[in-house]
Amino acid sequence: MGSKWRVGCDIGGTFTDFVLTETESGRVVTAKRLTTSANPSVAVLAGLASLDALAPGYAASSTRFAHATTLVANAVIERKGAKVALLTTAGFRDVVELRRYVRVTTYEMYADPPLPLVPRYLRFPVHERTRADGSIRQAVDPDEITAIAVRLAAEDVTSVAVAFLHSFTNPANERTAGELLARLLPGVAVSLSSDVLPQIKEYERASTTLVNAYVKPLARAYLGKLETGVREVGFLTPLQIMLSNGGIGSARTAAEYPVRLIESGPVAGAVMAQQLARLMGLDEVVAFDMGGTTAKACLIRNASLPLTDELEVARSRRFTKSSGFPIAIPAVNMIEVGAGGGSIARVNALGVVAVGPESAAAAPGPACYGLGGSEPTVSDADLVLGYLDAERFAGGSMRLERSAAERAIAARVGAPTGVALEAAAWTIHDVVNESMAAAIRMHISERGGDASRPVLIAFGGAGPVHVANLAAKLGMRRILVPMRAGVLSALGLVLAPAAFDIARTRKVALEALDLGMLADDVAWLAKVIRERLAEVGPAAPRFEVALGLGSIGQSYHVPVPVAADRIAALTRDEVLQAFAAVYREKYGYFYDDVPVELVSVHVTGIAGDPAPILPAAPRRGNGEAAVFGQRRAWSPRRRAFLPFNVYRRDDLAPGMRLAGPCLIEEEAATTVIDVGGRAGLDRLGSLDITIAGEE
Repeated sequence: MGSKWRVGCDIGGTFTDFVLTETESGRVVTAKRLTTSANPSVAVLAGLASLDALAPGYAASSTRFAHATTLVANAVIERKGAKVALLTTAGFRDVVELRRYVRVTTYEMYADPPLPLVPRYLRFPVHERTRADGSIRQAVDPDEITAIAVRLAAEDVTSVAVAFLHSFTNPANERTAGELLARLLPGVAVSLSSDVLPQIKEYERASTTLVNAYVKPLARAYLGKLETGVREVGFLTPLQIMLSNGGIGSARTAAEYPVRLIESGPVAGAVMAQQLARLMGLDEVVAFDMGGTTAKACLIRNASLPLTDELEVARSRRFTKSSGFPIAIPAVNMIEVGAGGGSIARVNALGVVAVGPESAAAAPGPACYGLGGSEPTVSDADLVLGYLDAERFAGGSMRLERSAAERAIAARVGAPTGVALEAAAWTIHDVVNESMAAAIRMHISERGGDASRPVLIAFGGAGPVHVANLAAKLGMRRILVPMRAGVLSALGLVLAPAAFDIARTRKVALEALDLGMLADDVAWLAKVIRERLAEVGPAAPRFEVALGLGSIGQSYHVPVPVAADRIAALTRDEVLQAFAAVYREKYGYFYDDVPVELVSVHVTGIAGDPAPILPAAPRRGNGEAAVFGQRRAWSPRRRAFLPFNVYRRDDLAPGMRLAGPCLIEEEAATTVIDVGGRAGLDRLGSLDITIAGEE
């Protein structure tokens, strides 16, 4: 086998995308299949098998098969996880129900968070106690755990979360309970909070561990079937998974800590946008990924992925903090909205057109798919507006039924609102753009940004169709649509490095900090991370260290980066000055007279060769591009249907220039440029688009 391949597979709500890259030549092969929602591995394995016709023998010569999935997040949102039990320190079994006692919305009496994943009768108090300093006041009684195990077996519990008080300082009691449960209940999954999240804040730690336990049996079964199927296809390299922190992890890590996969699907596209921002020297970009079911956005500054430990899943109120289950693992800070090509449009009780978050998904799909769907969707509207080619959709693998789209829109939106077909279709398109613009505007403003400043990088199957009108709503003027935009998230899986991180609480006043002990902590965490990364590949990792520091008495702390190779040589004054600089930059002031404490130590390991640089697009001459044809499509600026020039993306080369109105079609996406918009192709083949201002 002369060729070496890297393979990425991204499962979306509607389509499953595949990307193969040949490491030596830079050749890229792409494919799409409809997602099999009931069992996503069916579409994955069928797609992998079919790719052999495009790249014979690729599986056996692949050096990476990386996969991203929304399985974990969907299981929590849809309440399709395991029957789970929770063991807690006596007196604390209601922590997951009391939460932080923060109202979801201040003035709404009945705006409540989701019910706990475990009912009260399956939350078991254990008479044990670890003090805050880590000393054991009361050890675990084996007889008590045995009695609990009998009840768990009688209730057919398949997964158990153990979250004891102060276990982050000393995990001994949790480990004893876990070992007993593993022996008494073989086959039942056990998750210990001291392994999942060894950090302070009992509610966040218990919630994160409970979510891990809730999805663990499902993740294990799915990954086991997928690993077996991947080997049968011919892969010799092990299955790898995108983690929420933007790094690739092993299937073993994913099966043990599935909570780290909560953002697995959405983050792959942000990794790709980060790569583009670095290659093009862009200070501030927004990655905008609109697929068939959802749209995701991420503000990226200085080519660094923004990480947060305040992630929530299954919010009862979209975008409303404290309305979901907190997941305190490091994850890329993104916003997600139920707006995609399959999002269903309807007229609500007020007579107003609303779009999403309900989706037609892959089955039955939009009405225009001809697979039994009858609800009008965004894709149906885009087809009626002329933005999609009914004959060459998804690279010609599907033929869209315009008449079905027209019937659905006319019946469900046009008739109730009393408007013509085209006006109803534009309303659907515009409403979904407004929903996405509002979400992106909030995401940027929460991070202290100005929505008009970043460059908007658009991808996903539906992203390039909507990006120009979306950018106009946000006040953005520059857009990039990369090559292979429709499968860019899958390409991000090919480029992402292997990475794993651990944060551990070490709460001590800075003036009493033993820097030697701190160095020992970092060394121990690095050892654990090195073992995890060895499961992905043999490359030696490099480490990044951040100290969580805060003023004594405050509830929150800020991460302060320090050089990993200088931990032993640090002085307390250096740590204090570094904290002051970060604090001033974040808040604009710093209290010199308030004592400081160390709260946590966060170590990240990143391994593998540098991500391959995207190959430059082939040059085939400069000047104006050749028009492939014309299609009548809706111009928002002219408020009328106009003839749009149609270009084939494969015929374009760096240096070529295009002017709107035009449509640029490629295998998995179509880019729409309205009147007044202009585009040029850069050295990587990206469409660099400037849209016109308001008239």
